[in-house]
Amino acid sequence: MKSLHKNILSCFLALAGILSLASCEKELDKTPESQLSDADFWNNTEDLKLAANYFYSYLPVIQDNINANWSDDGFANGGANAISDGSRTVPATSTDWSDNYKLIYNCNNLLEKSVRVKGDQKLIDRYRAEASFFRAFAYANLVKRFGDVPLILRTFDVSDTLNQAHRTPRQAVVDVIYTDLDFAATNLPASSALPAAEYGRITSGAALSLKARVALHEGTLKKFHGKGDPAKDLGIAVTASETVMKSGLYSIFRYAAKPDSSFYYLFQPANEAPVNKEAILVRLYGENLANPIAFHNFPAELGAGSNTTPTKALMDAYLYTDGLPQGKSPLQKTETTTLTQFENRDPRMGMTVFNKTHYYVTSFYLPTLTFAPTGYKVRKYFNTVDFIAKRSFVDNMTIRYAEILLIYAEAKFELNGSISDDDLNKSINLIRSRAKMPALTNAFVTANGLDMRNEIRRERRIELAVEGQHRYWDLIRWKTAEIELPKLILGARFFANEFEKATPKLDAQGYIIVQEAAKRKFNPERDYLWPLPTRDLGLNLSLTQNPRWQ
Repeated sequence: MKSLHKNILSCFLALAGILSLASCEKELDKTPESQLSDADFWNNTEDLKLAANYFYSYLPVIQDNINANWSDDGFANGGANAISDGSRTVPATSTDWSDNYKLIYNCNNLLEKSVRVKGDQKLIDRYRAEASFFRAFAYANLVKRFGDVPLILRTFDVSDTLNQAHRTPRQAVVDVIYTDLDFAATNLPASSALPAAEYGRITSGAALSLKARVALHEGTLKKFHGKGDPAKDLGIAVTASETVMKSGLYSIFRYAAKPDSSFYYLFQPANEAPVNKEAILVRLYGENLANPIAFHNFPAELGAGSNTTPTKALMDAYLYTDGLPQGKSPLQKTETTTLTQFENRDPRMGMTVFNKTHYYVTSFYLPTLTFAPTGYKVRKYFNTVDFIAKRSFVDNMTIRYAEILLIYAEAKFELNGSISDDDLNKSINLIRSRAKMPALTNAFVTANGLDMRNEIRRERRIELAVEGQHRYWDLIRWKTAEIELPKLILGARFFANEFEKATPKLDAQGYIIVQEAAKRKFNPERDYLWPLPTRDLGLNLSLTQNPRWQ
């Protein structure tokens, strides 16, 4: 049964300093039903809680997993993605810019107004810590996209000089992110201290996990883009992730009823936290809210539309059950049916992507190319209970423990140039064990002519496939976007007797050509940063556009 936390309205803190109490969507707790003046609010810890509730509306929703289409792992049912194929232009407005600054304003407002509040100082500091977490969350989103951004740490009105704030160097912003997350980790409760009714609120583990994620991004960005010393950030990533690992509060999810299918059931509603100790930070959904996740992003039925369809590039990344990749494994077979590629493969392949052995509807067993241009459809998040209603109510895991283990392994390797088998056993091999895959060891890598860095990256790609933006930002920080994104997009091998009547364009090996390389580009002098919206450049003349976006 869902907690009360999930059936209530969120409040909206207006930029003018008035508490506007609108019903946006159910979120964390009850909110007032009328508008109160700013002077009448900020009296007690309950007021702080109500104000903090608004922040949670900024956590990613499952619909955001469509952003797998930004990378080479996914292709949209509706056609090419402008971020992925390099065809986007400078926008007039951007919610990636404005929404994050809206969140920052409201976090600053709570931090300033909290000095008025009377009550338990520990509880006051807890809500200040929530504001600090979300301010760090917003700035992490901004620097990842835009690089240097204005650093605003207080509220201001239209006449304030901050309206013409210059862009602050990226490192200074990142330092504030780390400071905010340290404060949050110190003053937030551990997940074990949360009562059931508060499940979903930010915890100290979530703060440390976000710090680890940010630090890995910044450290590897510096390393592969040659923009400074990565050691500090990589060290922070190791320390933060290891602290989460040593806390004993989180673990890799195992489904007792069907342990071999634990990875699949990780994304099913019956196994949501607090039962699921893999979930660290979640966006909650209530059963009484029609949230059409499966229909819009992932298929509610194989003959229906979905906004994300996996690519051949993703499918090729899956190892065989002997732990070897395509081109090296003796288990690899020539494809004679659509099922061949699933044979002897990492079980996560069939738990992430549908094949024709998965029967949930009677009318289709393979996706139609009309609704799935690659010939593949996502199975991860597919709700076996609610597919008839074309609805899903699965909570969105923004951060899960498997990602922390992957962060630890990658940061360890990039910091030291190597990783011990002991470190692999307490990180990547815990993930592989759930998937029933062979352990990754240094001896295995050497004996089979593999590359440890590539295998660590592969594990991340496979484990986190189609869970939002992971793959895109990995390509950005590794500086491999310029290599991978311009490549042509291929789909499944086409077998006319298995698909509906269609005449797709095929390559020489019979794979569906989804988007040709001639229609894809990536400018490394431009596309590693996003363009600032022209409206904001016009409002703040101190801002400058990112290179090559002028």
